[in-house]
Amino acid sequence: MATAEHPQPARGTGAALLGQAQFWFACVFAAGWTGVVCGGLAVQFGSWDYPCPLCMVQRMFMLLAALGALHVVRAGMRGTITGRDYLTGWGLALVACMAGGFTSWRQTMLHILPGDAGYGDPVLGLHLYVWAWILFMASVLAIGILMAFAPWTAAPHPAAPASRSAGRLVFGFVALVTTVNLVAVFLLEGFHWFLPDDPARYQFFYDVGILKK
Repeated sequence: MATAEHPQPARGTGAALLGQAQFWFACVFAAGWTGVVCGGLAVQFGSWDYPCPLCMVQRMFMLLAALGALHVVRAGMRGTITGRDYLTGWGLALVACMAGGFTSWRQTMLHILPGDAGYGDPVLGLHLYVWAWILFMASVLAIGILMAFAPWTAAPHPAAPASRSAGRLVFGFVALVTTVNLVAVFLLEGFHWFLPDDPARYQFFYDVGILKK
């Protein structure tokens, strides 16, 4: 119950507009992280720059962050995003970004000493794991702001056809890239329990005899 000290959050037009804005932000957030994974896949297949286990773990946390945002997107496609939807979706994304940030920080620290060339080729002056750390930390900040305003943006609003279409496209994009990434991991690891620290080939093709040692 609302009191003078704890007023009930507004549920008017402004809250509905904020809720729709956050729905579109969730779409961009999920598609953005999936696009980052696409960039890693492009480097992997385009320049034969094989990802290490820490790189793969970072990709998995990126996709997990996207799944958290998809929880908000799914609620928006129904037309009502509740405070619980926000906290569940963004909470999952926050955990993924913090874990991914630690993983990318760990990989950065492994190559922090002077003279260490780092793992893989740099992109725009920084290695991929450094870019990943920057993006993870920026996402943690953005999610914190969103969660702080969740009670004010939780309001029913009509799910426009454009919202439902955009949601389906984002879901399909995330599903496709997740599948491609899983196949890439399998091709690198082959029929083995662990991925080498410095993979140098697609082990699957050697395991089945398509390529010879």
